[in-house]
Amino acid sequence: MRLLVTRPAPDAGVQAEKLRALGHDALVSPLLKVEFLTPELPDISTVQALIVTSRNGLRALEASGALERVLSLPLFAVGSASAKRARDLGFEQVHEGPGTAEGLAPLIVSKSGPARGVLLHLAGEQVAFDLKGALEEQGFEAAQPALYRMSATDGFSAPAHEALESGELEGVLLMSPASARAYMELIVSWGLESAAAKPAYFCLSENVAAPLRGLDSARIIVSPSPSEDDLLALTRSKAAKC
Repeated sequence: MRLLVTRPAPDAGVQAEKLRALGHDALVSPLLKVEFLTPELPDISTVQALIVTSRNGLRALEASGALERVLSLPLFAVGSASAKRARDLGFEQVHEGPGTAEGLAPLIVSKSGPARGVLLHLAGEQVAFDLKGALEEQGFEAAQPALYRMSATDGFSAPAHEALESGELEGVLLMSPASARAYMELIVSWGLESAAAKPAYFCLSENVAAPLRGLDSARIIVSPSPSEDDLLALTRSKAAKC
């Protein structure tokens, strides 16, 4: 299948290689770009654990120069990809969540204590789930400084635009609600609604799929779990039926 990878760099290139290994023709056109910010962080001596709901949080931590000072702290990672990245960076106490921030909250509560200190969420400027609020409802003190900002790119890459407009694009992978919204904004601004109804849309979750519901006759395929591996398996299954 000819598939479009939309996630930000550098993850877009990694995902494209995985798709090519499965026999797909993968085009790369990131719809979002990452900008690292420099907020004031809490005194590390008051922090009991870190929380990561995106690998971008870890990248922002590296960029801030604070990584070495926090490697001894426990870290709660939203899913397997973030957990692996944390271990690769040198974190030894990594607790792996089920793939969503909402699902991560009970794990954090079960392994932490309100009296032990601040829970530091290495968050982006926009969050899909109010993890800080959920933890504060359980009596925790949570800090959520924005370490990075996601913004839309200017448009599709030339190969992606051509494949979409010509009807040669067979599928689009979408990993976040923000990417899905950026995709729809580009489709509308370029008048590509008709062409955009042709590809299948492989979405990481129902929240990711929601912005696409306005596309007439679009084939929206939602991963059974918020796992990249499960999502890629769907592309292989779809290709086998073609």
